[in-house]
Amino acid sequence: MAYKDYYDVLGVSRGASDADIKSAYRKLAKQYHPDKNAGDEKAAEKFKEIGEAYAVLSDPEKRKVFDQFGHTGHVPPGYPGPGAGGFQGGDFAGFDSGQFSDFFQGLFGRAGGRGGAPGGGGFQGGAQVNLEDLLGGLGGAGQSRRFVQNVEGELQVTLEEAFSGSDEVINVDGKRLSLRVPAGTRDGARLRLAGQGPGGGDVLLTIRVLEDARFDLDGDHLSTSVDVPAPVAALGGDVTVQTLSGKGNLSVPPGSSGGRRMRLRGQGWPRRDGTRGDLYVKLNVTVPATLTDDQKELYRQLRELG
Repeated sequence: MAYKDYYDVLGVSRGASDADIKSAYRKLAKQYHPDKNAGDEKAAEKFKEIGEAYAVLSDPEKRKVFDQFGHTGHVPPGYPGPGAGGFQGGDFAGFDSGQFSDFFQGLFGRAGGRGGAPGGGGFQGGAQVNLEDLLGGLGGAGQSRRFVQNVEGELQVTLEEAFSGSDEVINVDGKRLSLRVPAGTRDGARLRLAGQGPGGGDVLLTIRVLEDARFDLDGDHLSTSVDVPAPVAALGGDVTVQTLSGKGNLSVPPGSSGGRRMRLRGQGWPRRDGTRGDLYVKLNVTVPATLTDDQKELYRQLRELG
């Protein structure tokens, strides 16, 4: 049975506070989350190991047992603590006992112990179970309880989907849930699906807006670029600009240089009051890659005049 130092797993000292342990867990769980490491078996194993370590060190009673007997992986017979007969009352409801290592089970007994684990069965979705919600607030042994689990995850959408709004379908604990991403959603926004998680908990989603190759978003304003033929830049004229809501017309003044920024009012990001920011357009002055003889002659004349 391989020894596991749960303090080393979370990268904290033996005297670490509850806040330090929680902070270390959240950082590592985010780093090794299966959604960010698809197909990486080592990351998946690390993620389970992190959860196991947090399950022990976040609970004062289990942490005390680990501090006293963890280096042996065995609780002496007759010890009055929970290790001798397993934790009562289903402290690990929501986890299959196979998700814990042999070391854990040797030290604490199989998850569920005496009295069973009502409401168990494991979270099978891709989103992260909030272990604090899962393990906290349990009553005494033998009580009939409903285990409420909050589920946290991230939902990635394109810039266009965030701008216009989109209908999405996610899978949580084997259940398909439909949701609407509102138009004008910004990166980091939180969506809450009340009562849709395991046991009637909530599903909490953080929206992540993907970078776009054409547009940059800064506050309420968007920026993009447009190619302008050299004659139009010199003499002035109209060019077509792609916006997030369709095509727009930009009037280029005579004598415009490459790099000049122009503004299309009201073509930026939606605001809560119903107005929109602006779209800033950078002019890229272009010349043909190949020239006809007539074009070459005209450019020679321009060069001589210049």
